[in-house]
Amino acid sequence: MYTLSHTHTPPAVLYKRSSHEDLSPVSLSSPEDLQLFLNLLINMAPVGSKRGVLERLDAGEVVIGDGGFVFALEKRGYVKAGPWTPEAAAEHPEAVRQLHREFLRAGSNVMQTFTFYASDDKLENRGNKLTFTGQQINEAACDLAREVANEGDGLVAGGVSQTPSYLSCKSEDEVKKIFKKQLDVFIKKNVDFLIAEYFEHVEEAEWAVQVLKATGKPVAATLCIGPEGDMHGVTPGECAVRLVKAGADIVGVNCHFDPVTCVKTVAMMKAGVEKAGLKAHYMTQPLAFHTPDCSCQGFIDLPEFPFALEPRILTRWEMQHYAREAYKAGIRYIGGCCGFEPYHIRAVAEELATERGFLPEASQKHGLWGSSLEMHTKPWVRARARRDYWERLKPASGRPLCPSMSTPDGWGVTRGHAELMQQRDATTAEQLRPLFQKADAKH
Repeated sequence: MYTLSHTHTPPAVLYKRSSHEDLSPVSLSSPEDLQLFLNLLINMAPVGSKRGVLERLDAGEVVIGDGGFVFALEKRGYVKAGPWTPEAAAEHPEAVRQLHREFLRAGSNVMQTFTFYASDDKLENRGNKLTFTGQQINEAACDLAREVANEGDGLVAGGVSQTPSYLSCKSEDEVKKIFKKQLDVFIKKNVDFLIAEYFEHVEEAEWAVQVLKATGKPVAATLCIGPEGDMHGVTPGECAVRLVKAGADIVGVNCHFDPVTCVKTVAMMKAGVEKAGLKAHYMTQPLAFHTPDCSCQGFIDLPEFPFALEPRILTRWEMQHYAREAYKAGIRYIGGCCGFEPYHIRAVAEELATERGFLPEASQKHGLWGSSLEMHTKPWVRARARRDYWERLKPASGRPLCPSMSTPDGWGVTRGHAELMQQRDATTAEQLRPLFQKADAKH
């Protein structure tokens, strides 16, 4: 058999195991050798019976998540920005299935059900009219995730997220009933584990974890917070402790902030859990956008949200750096959220190929660190077929009159504020007028 050496600079070295004790190196000095190397690693992907997410994490393995479905499908014309609801699972299953398939091919171990904001109170919020029920959407999402997961070594994770009911100060019992309704579908469809994701308030996340934990399935919980903590100022460390005590097996962050910020925040969570004498696994699924200028509310405060964020997108090489830094921080569940496309996940999988022992199928069409550029017609492009070139590069935006950073809006609106109270009826012109005036006054 073959294994990847622990070197991250070309030329790659393949080790042929001739016995249990002997590893003999084979240098890969030509494009032909490198392609053979890639094919061998791709063919080493795990096969056979699937192990659960906790079995993998307990063994110290890397679990790679998927990317951001709502943003990716909005750009493809299947999700409406504003409500960000996932009716495409029932309305356009072919689009959701294809995106799952691309993430699986790129290296994802987890097919997360496309059930973000699929609670009944969110599906019917502010005039959002649907032709499918919440149950139909959740069931379709589970079926699609399972179909694609079964095409490889994928696990299915059923996901719930924060609710308008909590933001509108509904009771704990009312909010938990909403989670339970989604959970009934996940149990019926026998998902492999559960994720409570995208929570701005640790209290609501605790409620979600308590509901999910009652199933006996593994539970992951991620908050959309940065180093400043949740929207009520609860620190990342304390948030993590509360989630673990509520029953979460895996804790971390997702969305709202870039990889640098998210890894830093999860490190703070990890320190808090260890200080409390508790144990957990850790995960991060950040944005694919640079957000050094964000306030505690994250990227939704940026003036560019959501339709002008493209200049902030991380390159594939920056994603490799993210994967390495997350791994060094002790995080073993590493994925992405809004802005993450399959090529970003492939970059994560390629960076961690040594630790995982194989490359994803999508790497057949991607030379490691640009090595396929050796085949380019133009000599100056062939000169870029090396890691140090891409690691040194400072990408230009091509926008000479644009600033490098923005001033976040920072309205300071959170749970219980009158302007955040949710409603089933469409937002009226009278309700919008003062918001426009307030925004204009700030800019």
